[in-house]
Amino acid sequence: MEWVKHAAGLVETLKTPRFPEALAGALQAVAPYDYTVIFGYVGSSKPLALYDDFPPERHRLHVTEYLEGPYLLDPFFLATIDDTEEGLWRLREIAPDRFYQGEYYRSYYGQTGLAEEIGFLVRVDSRVTVVISLMRRQKRFSNAEIRALKRIWPIMRATSQAHWRGVARDDAGDAQPTREERIEKAFHSIGQGVLTPREREVVEMTLRGHSAEATGNELGISPGTVRIHRRNIYVKLRIGSQGELFSLFINAILNDRADNSTHATALL
Repeated sequence: MEWVKHAAGLVETLKTPRFPEALAGALQAVAPYDYTVIFGYVGSSKPLALYDDFPPERHRLHVTEYLEGPYLLDPFFLATIDDTEEGLWRLREIAPDRFYQGEYYRSYYGQTGLAEEIGFLVRVDSRVTVVISLMRRQKRFSNAEIRALKRIWPIMRATSQAHWRGVARDDAGDAQPTREERIEKAFHSIGQGVLTPREREVVEMTLRGHSAEATGNELGISPGTVRIHRRNIYVKLRIGSQGELFSLFINAILNDRADNSTHATALL
């Protein structure tokens, strides 16, 4: 009966600013958790921050810093552009095989201190995928809770599509560089033209959290060749750790964004 009341609240608040909060309340009624954050992904453009209920210090980490570049390595972001099936996903189900040992986790995601994050992927229209993330600090979601959340998927999907359809501006994403172009440009600037295309692919998969074996399978080369590429990358970039590589990546993304902003201002 409680869920029926929450479902009615979703319908009543559609297309109003109160809908995201009503949605979070409905989800809390099914499986209690600590934080909600909702992003709208429009291709490889900077995500749309649609809603969150973080305290200020958490908002800075999960939203402000995330949007500065780490989102490009987020498994949920990657799922939106890799045609992952709609529905509810645990982070560990869609993450690379060495995600929890990778630099994205060590340098960024591990700071969240979360026990688990799960997310609903909703393709609201041909351009936008909304990810509704549910986060817990203390313990993982049980299988029973996951089953309960999946049971409400039909109304979750229908109301989210109705509320956020058309949320992207008409011009959003049309002239934005693709994810591949953005990452290629970032690593070209990092290596000042010294990294080969294959080395840039190895860098990306390494930072995303793929092992040498998974990277080799994806690129059609042996794990040993992947390790040789990694050593050469470190030598060329004059670094000694994945942490330094991650920092170079984020700085390159920020510099590229600043250059684009300056160019746009000059055109006004």
